[in-house]
Amino acid sequence: MDEQKIEALWTHLHWLTVLAEQGSYTAAAARLGVSKAAMSQRIAELERAAGVPLVTRTTRSVRFTEAGRRLVDDTRAQYEHIAASFTSVREMAGVARGLIRVTAPMAFARQQLVSRMQGFLHAHPEVRVQLDASDRLSSIATEGFDLAIRHSAQAPETHVAWKLCDTHSVIVATRAYLKRRGTPLTPAELAVHDCLFYPRTQSQAVWSFERKGARKSSAGPHTLAVNGPFSANNSEVLRDAALDDLGIALLPDFTAQAAVQSGKLVVLLPDWRPVGGFAEHLYVVRPYTPHVPRAVALFIGYLREAFASGFPLSS
Repeated sequence: MDEQKIEALWTHLHWLTVLAEQGSYTAAAARLGVSKAAMSQRIAELERAAGVPLVTRTTRSVRFTEAGRRLVDDTRAQYEHIAASFTSVREMAGVARGLIRVTAPMAFARQQLVSRMQGFLHAHPEVRVQLDASDRLSSIATEGFDLAIRHSAQAPETHVAWKLCDTHSVIVATRAYLKRRGTPLTPAELAVHDCLFYPRTQSQAVWSFERKGARKSSAGPHTLAVNGPFSANNSEVLRDAALDDLGIALLPDFTAQAAVQSGKLVVLLPDWRPVGGFAEHLYVVRPYTPHVPRAVALFIGYLREAFASGFPLSS
């Protein structure tokens, strides 16, 4: 193949590396902003030019042949370098621009993150943010995300991380439920209430509490089994169930905040601190990269400022 024809395939080679990164034609096409048919056509053209199969197609994903994997491994770094170099040159103009791909937990994204996007996007009109709201822990680097927000006990050691704020869990219910069933004054009294809980690995749901201001006890936190008519693996769903007077819910503060501030939910057991229900920190993390786009750096700074005060429950 002459040099002119090889140059005509440079875009095809780039699309092949994106396909390897994303793992499917659908995801790769979405990443590139093209149709799935166009993606498939480019790869087929590249295979005809190479004279060997590069990709084995399955119903759900793609598998690379030895030739395809070698081609990806030999060209991926060069395309990443080109992208970083071009981004660096564009940023010499002093204007943040480009696409930021972010993944965040579903409930947090809906309740807290989206409402804060307006200020950032208005300040940086040439930046676009693509949000993946999912409770699945995506692999940031391999799935092409620039940033992830993690609700976890500690910062992941495999990425660059900044703590956004501390969070805590709260016990809440509506006044209507409390009028009907009574207000628990100690954790032990929750045993006779309808509790709305996040199902974990154990067959019996348990909640744990520490008395605020008390010294650490060698016996550990006060733990009790709870039961109720409803459970869900999403804190927003549990909040809505509590708002429907179904029972007492254990929620992270960022989920309960709006309903508590409006008076729709009441915080219970003010002398006790729930422990172990949800993680106690929010982090923003990014992959290790030699160059951080200006838009990404600005967005990190914006998030750190926007969430610095946490989620106070009083107005």
